[in-house]
Amino acid sequence: MKLKIKNVELENNVILAPMAGVTDLPYRILCKEQGCGLVYTEMVSAKAIYYNNKNTKLLLQINEKERPVAVQLFGSEPDLMADMAKKIVQENPLIDIIDINMGCPVPKVVNNNEGSALMKNPKLVGEIVNKVSKAIDIPLTIKIRKGFDESSINAVEIAKIAEENGAAAIGVHGRTREQYYSGKADWNIIRKVKESVYIPVLGNGDIFQPEDAKRMIDETNCDGILIGRGAQGNPWIFKRIIHYLNNDELLSLPDINEIVNTMSRHLEMLTNYKGEYTAVREMRKHISWYTKGLPGSTYIRKEINSIESMDKLKDKLKELKDFYQ
Repeated sequence: MKLKIKNVELENNVILAPMAGVTDLPYRILCKEQGCGLVYTEMVSAKAIYYNNKNTKLLLQINEKERPVAVQLFGSEPDLMADMAKKIVQENPLIDIIDINMGCPVPKVVNNNEGSALMKNPKLVGEIVNKVSKAIDIPLTIKIRKGFDESSINAVEIAKIAEENGAAAIGVHGRTREQYYSGKADWNIIRKVKESVYIPVLGNGDIFQPEDAKRMIDETNCDGILIGRGAQGNPWIFKRIIHYLNNDELLSLPDINEIVNTMSRHLEMLTNYKGEYTAVREMRKHISWYTKGLPGSTYIRKEINSIESMDKLKDKLKELKDFYQ
């Protein structure tokens, strides 16, 4: 199913959610190749852009191959957020959407009154959305949670405020900040948000299989789905969900050849992007996700965690392929 966010038309409504330390450029491209309708960058600090932080420049690298792409910003100062959104959009014409993070539960972000802490201040949410949407000529979206904690479930209120102030779509994670990623996501709150606004609503939380995606759409009537942890080590989830939604038929899981070839390619792309030292170390978590559930995956993780060079890691991946075959 196609989805339109203001003037940005997506090929489908199955979307890669923003994840810090995961949705970097190489991984976004891998997910895009599997048919993903929209990809989000890792969250980027508005203050870091202001201070020209060199790591932030890397986070903001966009490739034509991954479009349409949304850049996720976080911060709590309306004027600074607006200025930095305008700056990056002017400097990079490949950015299709700006998204504001109002859901990150991490203490160092929340203690700075950013991320999900914004949900405690609806007035400030309105100011930020208003100023940022007026500063840019591309769509602005926001990503929120159910509420900050069980005593302040205010996703509907925040969604209405965002819509009134110029947001073009809203992503809703069905957990509170206090829950982090534990317990079960409450899809009911996604349905309530969908019933209360006219702009597209993207549902997020607990989509690990194609059947989960269909159930979420059926139960919440959401316009699109955001896939977070379900996409870790599993770029194929997009192809499988899209096929299932369109044909009511489950595609088989990738075989070991495809998994290992994808890991090797991921490693190469990451090395070109971040250099060998960082790439080899970052691939350790990706490989543990890619191999989750495979026989001997604990042993594989242990073996890989001590490797420090790209060549040795490639040899180990080849060994892995031979072992499974």
